[in-house]
Amino acid sequence: MQIIFLIIIAVTLSMDAFSLSLAYGTLGLTKKNIKLLSLIVGIYHFIMPQIGNLFGILILKLIKIEPSVIIFVIFTVIGIQMIIESFKKENNTFSLKLSQMILFGFAVSIDSFSVGIGLNAITNKYLIASIIFSITSFLFTYFGLKTGKYINDKIGKISTIIGGIIIIVFGILYLFKII
Repeated sequence: MQIIFLIIIAVTLSMDAFSLSLAYGTLGLTKKNIKLLSLIVGIYHFIMPQIGNLFGILILKLIKIEPSVIIFVIFTVIGIQMIIESFKKENNTFSLKLSQMILFGFAVSIDSFSVGIGLNAITNKYLIASIIFSITSFLFTYFGLKTGKYINDKIGKISTIIGGIIIIVFGILYLFKII
């Protein structure tokens, strides 16, 4: 029963990665970027619950800023970059910088950190839980990016602008704790 509950949590944690990956996929990313970004998100979803579990309460006491503010800033920057890039791109593929991928991975894994804080209330098998979270988020991100790329191939530049706007809206929703 515990494993089913962990899978449900993993799917829930992966939904924002999936929806934002749909938007990011509209950039027409290279295959290498899709695989690397999915891997980065998966790694973050492995590490963040572990960090949350070990140091969560201490870190939240030291950091006086709300996680929703951090997510808002990151998503807004990413969204603006996407909109700007939609006007610049001339070819069908776009390559992300590693720093952009790391920021994206961090932003969509903040909730895994929060889950990690309370993970010991759910299970004492932290490693198994993190592996489940990691694999699920990797798959959701990968399929989101591929689907977004498919949409971009069909409707082009407008999909990137819409994707950028969606990411900014997600940032605002996080800021006001609507999601």
